[in-house]
Amino acid sequence: MIIGTGIDLTELARIAKMLQAGLKLPEKVLTPAELAVFSGYGPKRQVEFLAGRFSAKESYSKAFGTGIGAKVGFQDVEILDNALGRPEITRQPFTGTAWISISHTDQLVMTQVILERGKS
Repeated sequence: MIIGTGIDLTELARIAKMLQAGLKLPEKVLTPAELAVFSGYGPKRQVEFLAGRFSAKESYSKAFGTGIGAKVGFQDVEILDNALGRPEITRQPFTGTAWISISHTDQLVMTQVILERGKS
């Protein structure tokens, strides 16, 4: 049974400006494992990766029903790629199954999270 769904759009230019301004956005949004992946990429891919994880965590918090804040923070959700390159939610506060999709264009990243209980 689907418990919640969340969708988010994030502009890549907005994330790029924050990175160029020297804001500590990667450290705020990414878990240590995600930060290790981020650090291995070049500048363009770093923007895409960070924007994707930011948007995915926003989508997760919407599916959870709280938004980013006290109940679900950026560090509470971890998204890592599996061996095939598919993003998977590897750490989360929800006790069921979490499904995620991340898609990019040159300007936007779109994410969707579905939270499910029961058979997966």
